[in-house]
Amino acid sequence: MTPSHPLFDRRAVLKLAASAAAASVCGAQAQSNWPNKPVTMIVPFPAGGGTDAFARPLSAQFSRLTGKQLIIDNRGGAGGTLGAGLAAKASPDGYTLFMGAVHHTIAPSMYPKLDYDLERDLIPLIQVASVPQVLVVNPKKVQVADYKAFLDLVKKNPGRLNYGSAGGGTSHHLAGELFKLQTNTFITHIPYRGAGPALQDLIAGNVDMMFDGLGSSAAHIKGGRIKAMMVSGSKRNPAFPDVPCSAELGLPDYTVSTWYGVWAPKGTPADAQARAIEEIRRAALTDESKNVWAAQGAEFPNLTTTQFDAFIKKELAKWSQVVKASGAKLD
Repeated sequence: MTPSHPLFDRRAVLKLAASAAAASVCGAQAQSNWPNKPVTMIVPFPAGGGTDAFARPLSAQFSRLTGKQLIIDNRGGAGGTLGAGLAAKASPDGYTLFMGAVHHTIAPSMYPKLDYDLERDLIPLIQVASVPQVLVVNPKKVQVADYKAFLDLVKKNPGRLNYGSAGGGTSHHLAGELFKLQTNTFITHIPYRGAGPALQDLIAGNVDMMFDGLGSSAAHIKGGRIKAMMVSGSKRNPAFPDVPCSAELGLPDYTVSTWYGVWAPKGTPADAQARAIEEIRRAALTDESKNVWAAQGAEFPNLTTTQFDAFIKKELAKWSQVVKASGAKLD
């Protein structure tokens, strides 16, 4: 029988088809077992900041539910862009995830030479938390009774007071710039390598104030180490009902939220993406996670991946406009 014989061709085709099907089944089985080893989640800020406040509880629940450890790898620097660049270049095997934040939709407008592209190099999976921004002060350095007294103090002392941020180009920085624009005030910006170090310096009295995510400031507000002047948005936060919102203080357009989400490197298998979304959602919906979120004034948006992707695009456009209007630059 020659290679050109019709029967030979049919057998060859059937053999190739069977081999391909077997390979496909093996590949599907391998991916459906995800995770079958520890997963690393790159957190692009030092330990102790707002991202950590949600990443670590989420990690604990993920590890408990899946039986595989979710390892937090803190890689701070350059306003969160250093860790994002590392995540974008990580092996797309499903075992490296990235927990980014609102800062990463600001960065393209602030950093002209990023070594990654958020939309091209990373795949959005799921938004895990959203929390309003809060204006907090060190009560020993900024001795005011309420927001009105605070604003009077700032206006009478242009440039004398300062605010710490998680770094140039972060939401902490841009929230301060937006506040200055809308109140016609001047406050000196002091950038740090992450929200954690900035918050510690605020508590220590080395900076006067901070525009922080309520999640990382909540425990310190309750403990009296820092004082909340206002929360961003059109309503008071249930966790802090005595703190006025920006809308009732004459700043209806001051809407800044600190949100956090999970991405995967481009090329990550679709099955691994789907399983990661499923397990992260399960972890976020546990009673333990819900209690942590509520204590920090946060909510779990529970968006679909398509909705999260659309939200990211809106945030990129919004912060680009704020950067242009404020003239904000890296310090």
